[in-house]
Formats: sequence, structure tokens, C-alpha cells
Amino acid sequence: MEKNLVTLTIDDQEVKVKKGTTILQAAKQAGIDIPTLCFLKDINEVGDCRMCIVEVEGRRGFATSCIQTVEEGMVVHTNTQNVLEARHVILDLIISNHAKDCLTCTRSGNCELQNLATKFNISKVEFEGERAEHKIDDLSPSIVRDFNKCILCRRCVAACKNVQEIGAIDCINRGFESCISTVGDHSLNDVNCTNCGQCIEACPTGALHEKETIDDAWIKLKDPDTYVIAQTAPAVRVALGEEFDMPIGSNVTGKMVTSLKRLGFDKVFDTNTGADFTIMEEANEFIERFQEQEHLPMITSCSPGWVKYIEMNYPELLPHLSTCKSPHQMFGALLKTYYAQKEGIDPEKIYVVSVMPCIAKKFERQRAEMKNDRLYDVDNVITTRELSRMIKQANIEFTKLEDSEFDDPMGEATGAATIFGTTGGVMEAALRTAQDTLTGKNLDKIDFKQVRGGDGVKKATVNIAGTDIKVVAASGLANAKEILEEIKTGKADYQFVEIMACPGGCVMGGGQPIKSSKIRSEIDVRKLRADSLYSIDEKSTIRKSHENPVVKKIYQEFLEKPGSDRAEKLLHTSYQAREKYHI
Repeated sequence: MEKNLVTLTIDDQEVKVKKGTTILQAAKQAGIDIPTLCFLKDINEVGDCRMCIVEVEGRRGFATSCIQTVEEGMVVHTNTQNVLEARHVILDLIISNHAKDCLTCTRSGNCELQNLATKFNISKVEFEGERAEHKIDDLSPSIVRDFNKCILCRRCVAACKNVQEIGAIDCINRGFESCISTVGDHSLNDVNCTNCGQCIEACPTGALHEKETIDDAWIKLKDPDTYVIAQTAPAVRVALGEEFDMPIGSNVTGKMVTSLKRLGFDKVFDTNTGADFTIMEEANEFIERFQEQEHLPMITSCSPGWVKYIEMNYPELLPHLSTCKSPHQMFGALLKTYYAQKEGIDPEKIYVVSVMPCIAKKFERQRAEMKNDRLYDVDNVITTRELSRMIKQANIEFTKLEDSEFDDPMGEATGAATIFGTTGGVMEAALRTAQDTLTGKNLDKIDFKQVRGGDGVKKATVNIAGTDIKVVAASGLANAKEILEEIKTGKADYQFVEIMACPGGCVMGGGQPIKSSKIRSEIDVRKLRADSLYSIDEKSTIRKSHENPVVKKIYQEFLEKPGSDRAEKLLHTSYQAREKYHI
């Protein structure tokens, strides 16, 4: 026997795996599929649902393969008659207490429970009986919670508690009354939820989904008196294609623009242009703080889930936050002021729809601070998933569309703006502009690869204009907590911090296409989407925000300069301490 290796037999195949490997992992290595439901790699490995049961020779009963580790000489059977019948009963029992409105469910066709029911040929439910009825919680601007579709897999709980370290939801009550809920069974809107949506991404059914607002968009699109503008975030273009069975990470920018025009939007602009303005303002703000050694480290403010988190949990550190609005909010403000003036359009007739990878943007857009002269900067936020539904409703064959360009005069953006969609991207884009500003030169150094990567926390020291600047990029709120504790206790000596609420950044946002637990365990979805964004950046003619001709023109004609009074009014915001619970 090789050192640290275990030899076992699975379905008559000899398999060698490392000690500590689970039967589920060993079977996967041998190309044998074992069904799972509650399992979520590295997040929820608890064996609750029992769908992954197998038989092990010499043992009574079944073994739960997702938690049972292998042993030397073990003989495993994954598809005996006993195993298949037991799985069928388990699945039948789960379905018996599940809402059966699959045709109208937002997850129809992408539901792990539905897929297993098809796989196991569940044509009728054998164990009909009393079914719990629960009120749908739709008070949050971002998340709808429908426990009637919950299967108690606890994947959402694990994502919220273990990945994000929020703990807004958990299992309450016992026995037949058990359910996933909040403190006191109150609405998500009234507890410490940050609206990040990672619970939605983890959910295998339609028990959690975004607060859909596409009906509002359709109404405005049909109104001849409303000038409807779409703007799209960078992460959307490398994920939308997945909703149409295209490879993960496909860059569908051109088809996305064409589809939006076919839907009837009067103009289709790129939120990347807004990101370039964010960099101009943020780089200027950082330089001022660094030179004055005030409120350092400066922390980015592009992620609304992160902003809500610090407002609720670390209000004493709010002065460290950049005052810059997020890119789509900046862009919305410019569309209803500069663009409206240039085109002679009444701002009150402009309806801005932001297509975002993030459901926290739904919360952000209705914040009181996101208004100018009584008008919200952005009127509607729809997710990548919602856009795909609109395209399908319009019977548009997405994969057959020709490519189109974003509309002028607000459609030009840089590679720097594109990488906003992945962790470390905001910082890298800001450093590109900061270095040229501080040196007064157009430097060839473009890439700051030391802040890239999928690590939850990425620390580095970068030299700009002869000065070492300590930076850190963190994604996921558990990692944000780690950095904030360092700042709070005085252990940190960073000058610039980037924080994204979602692990991996916007490419893994709560509004992105949902991947099954199987795909998530086999494929690095984050890397494929992020690599696509970096590829767009590398191929861009302009890769620094301050070199964007549209940005230069608008500063010259309207904003004057970064940090001007008008820029402060339109492009910057303020924050507030928030109570965690309103109950």
C-alpha cells in the first residue's frame, strides 16, 4: 500500500485515494455519480438529506457518502436495489412537503430537486399528507423567502453563517414545525441581512430568489412618453451567456447589447463608463487622504452589501469608507443631469434600468442618499438572471444574435473599468490612475497582479512614485470582518483596502446564473468568469480610466475636475449607522 493512499472498491472498480477522502469524492474520482441535495462543497458537508447513501459490505444500514471517509479494503455499492429504493423514498418524502408549482417557479429547469425527481422517475407522490403552509416574506427590496419550497437542506444557512459569518437565517423550531427563518421569525428586511444574495446562490430550489422587478421595466418600455436607458455592469457580460447554455465565462457583450435594443430600450450604455468616473473620484480621494494622512486606510465603497455590513456592524469605522457612489449610481446621476441636458430630455422622463450581477443593488438604488433633486439616480435594478428572463419572454434567440456596440456618447469605457467585476479589480484600476497622477507621467505599468486572484484576502505592497503603499483586497464578508478587526484594534497598517461582499467579487454576485452543487464542486466558476474580464481588459485599446475621452470631455464640460463641488454633489454619498434588528 502506497503511503497516505487508501485502496477501495466502488461498484467493482478499484480506486486509490488519499486518506481522509470521503466516499463521495472517491466515487467522483472513479467517474461514478452519486446524487446529492444538501451537499455543497466546502460549505455544507453535513449529510442531512441522505440522498447520497451507499452500501458498504460488512456494515448494517447505509453509509452517508458525503461525510463517510474511506478505509483500506472498503467495498462500496452505490446503485443496489436497496440503495435505489431508499433514495426514492427519501426523495418522495421531501417532495411530499414541497410546493408543486414548478411551472411558475423561478427555478423551473434549474432546480436540483426537480432534476432529481426526473432522474428517479417520481411521477406521483406516495406519501401525501398534511403539508405546512408558510407566508411568503417579500418585504426585503432584494430577497424573497418562500419556505413552502424549502427542503431544509441548510445550504443557505451555511452560506450565511459559515461563508459570510452573518447568521441572518437558521433552522428554528423542531419536528414538523422546523423551518429556516430569522430571529423571532421576522422578515429578512428587519434583521441583520446584508442583501448579498449568497443564500440564493446556495439554494437548490426556489425557496430563495431575488425580488423580481422586470414587470416594472416592461411597463416603462411600453410607455412612449418614457425614455428608457439600460446600463450593464462588467460581470454581467461574462455570465449572461450561461443562461442560454453557452460555456461558463463566455464574453457576450455584443449579443447582450443587441438583445437590450431588441427589448426596446432607447439607449444601451456601459456601466464601465460609470466605473471610470468612480476611479477618477476614488483615486483623487485616496491621494488626498494619503497626502494628509487622514482616515487611512481608505476602503472602497462599490459593494452595497459590504456598505450595509459596515453600517450595521462597524459604524465607528465609517469615516474610512470612500464617499464615492458605486459605478451604476454615478452613471445614473450623470444620465439624469449631463446627458439629459445634452440631449434636451426632461430628467423626469428618463427611466434608468441597471442590469447588475448583484441583488444588493436593489437595496442600494432606493437609499435616500441616492437622489438628486428629488429624482433617484437609478429607477430599477434587474439581475443577470432577470435580464435572461426578459430575453426569453421576448422570444429572442440569444445565441443567434449579431453583435452590437454600446450607444454613444456615453458608451466608451476602459479595460480598467471592466475588471471592477472581479475581486482586486477596483484596487488595480485605481492604482493605474493614482500612479500616473502622482508621477505626472503616462507609465507603462498597467498590471498589478499582486492584488489579483481568488484568495479571500490578498495583501501586497505596491510602489507608486517611489512610495510603498500597503494594500489589501478582501472578498466575502467573513474576510471583511477579519480586516475590519485589524483596523479597529490598530493592528493594520494598510493605506488602501478593497472589500467586496461576495466571495470572488461581482462575478459571483447574488444575481448571477445559479450553478448546481455538482458544477460548483467540479468547476472553478469564479476563475472562468474573472479570466474573461481580464481578457477583455488586456484587449482594450484604453486601459486607464483617466485616458477615457468620454470621461475627459464630461469633466471639461460639466464636472470641472475630480472632487469639484458638482462632482461631490452628484458622484459622492454619505453613510449612516444602522440597527441590525428592527423588531
